[in-house]
Amino acid sequence: MTPKERMMTALRREKPDRLPVTIHQWQQYHLDTYMNGMDALAAFRATGMDAAIQYFEAMGQFWIPNAEKYALQTPQWRDEMTVVDPNPDNKVVHHHIVTPEGELNYKTGANRTTTWITEYLVKRHEDVELIEKYMPIARLDHKAIEREHDRIGDAGILRGFVWGDQAGCWQHACCLMEVQSLIIETFENPDWVHRLLNALLDKKLRFIDESLRGAKFDLIETGGGAASDTVISPKLHREFCLPYDRRMHEALHDAGHIATYHTCGGMMNILDLIVANGTDASETLTPPGCGGNITQPAKVREAYASRVAMIGGMDQFNILTSGTPEQIRAEVQRLFEGFGRDGAYILAASDHFFDAPVENLCAYAQAAKDCTYGASA
Repeated sequence: MTPKERMMTALRREKPDRLPVTIHQWQQYHLDTYMNGMDALAAFRATGMDAAIQYFEAMGQFWIPNAEKYALQTPQWRDEMTVVDPNPDNKVVHHHIVTPEGELNYKTGANRTTTWITEYLVKRHEDVELIEKYMPIARLDHKAIEREHDRIGDAGILRGFVWGDQAGCWQHACCLMEVQSLIIETFENPDWVHRLLNALLDKKLRFIDESLRGAKFDLIETGGGAASDTVISPKLHREFCLPYDRRMHEALHDAGHIATYHTCGGMMNILDLIVANGTDASETLTPPGCGGNITQPAKVREAYASRVAMIGGMDQFNILTSGTPEQIRAEVQRLFEGFGRDGAYILAASDHFFDAPVENLCAYAQAAKDCTYGASA
């Protein structure tokens, strides 16, 4: 099988020839520091992995490098940016947003590996009105997406997102208001929280219909870490995530796409809710060493059965970065037996890494190639 065939077979919840192996996203810091500046597709080829290329342009995330160049501007939503400090090791950007009925502000900090929010956009309940009326959504360039899809070819898959700082509605809201404050609002002002989530859902559904319909992606990412059971309770997830996630997955399916629900944190207490939201695949199967709670892969496999494919599982810090080739090989085998023995599984790092040695990545890829399905493929 080609890498694309292998990964798509797993996403269809079937058995490929052998275990597909990839990473979640290749970070530019790692490409520049450890891979001689090659691009992600070349890095996948150099290490022997199946490529999963993320398409970032115009998706709306604040956290991608130099995100300010993709900031959406309209006459009714003017993002007046001030780069307070351009130092890539301590970058500071202030955003002043002007609308016909009010102004909003938020601030970010960044280094060479990541970006974070230092001041949140939503500070008052009435700010949701400006989001409802004036926050713009991106329009994707289908020809550019097709060129990237064709460039990847059989080497792997092209992944996209649902527009927004995070793809899920609750997760996006947690980028607009500090998460602890938003959790408090779910108890004190639940109707207002639903109003905010519905405003974001309306925009995401428009994006799916206007930009993702007909776009040449192999997989669309939804969700985000703020819905993890290590952040909110299953009860809150059921009320403030599940209905919105289900609507997005229905819209993606109607537009001809398959979805993967991203949960970079605890998952063990919401597996039933992930099944119920209608996603096609579930990631990132994060172990405790990376902030998650997946200690028994077989329980995840049993909960998902033939209904949801799985992506992730590899501890990118304690094993992939710091482990020996022998430890990597043993962990790959454990994950294969736990998650992947019935197929429907793509082995991947459970999230970003920054300093994994190239030889460890090669050992990781080779270990996966030794995990075959034989005549049952």
